[in-house]
Amino acid sequence: MSNNRQWKVGIFLFDNVEVLDFAGPFEVFSVTTSENGEKPFAVETISEVGNMVSARNGLKVQPDYSIDNMPQFDILIIPGGLGAREREIHNENVIKWIANQKQNVQLMTSVCTGSLLLAKAGLLKNKKCTTHWASLERLEKEFPEVDVQRDVKFVDEKDIITSGGISAGINMSFHIVKRLLGDKVAQKTAKRMEYDIVV
Repeated sequence: MSNNRQWKVGIFLFDNVEVLDFAGPFEVFSVTTSENGEKPFAVETISEVGNMVSARNGLKVQPDYSIDNMPQFDILIIPGGLGAREREIHNENVIKWIANQKQNVQLMTSVCTGSLLLAKAGLLKNKKCTTHWASLERLEKEFPEVDVQRDVKFVDEKDIITSGGISAGINMSFHIVKRLLGDKVAQKTAKRMEYDIVV
């Protein structure tokens, strides 16, 4: 991936999605500017049918696209939350979409229990990954072919990156910024957000 391009970042939304799971990465990628002052990331949101979603604790969010009319993204972020682990993991349409998107994106990522959806889609087989600490045992039990990592903010498996719970998605996002654009840009973005990172 070269530095003089713009990456299209898609964030999947659903009812009862954890707010910081998607808002943290949205903020990191949205405020990042390259050393020449350009915006290296264009961030947009998707839901299954494009309707407004009610995130955790009632925050209403209107997605930009449905999974049927969205453009092709370079980076796809699958957040977690109550809606992921109780409903979307049983939503065959969404799981099939995630599996298919893996063929189209350069980076498939998850935050928190979004990793359960990646695992259900068959994307984490024989790969290291992580999730929210309270769901580590569930991930191991339901998907024994997955190599679950504990006590880490994120796990980078090249084309798939999973992160721990909620605020860990911000750490993962800074890691991606550093990976694509270098340490200097990542540090500048963190300073703008007044966020302490170790990259």
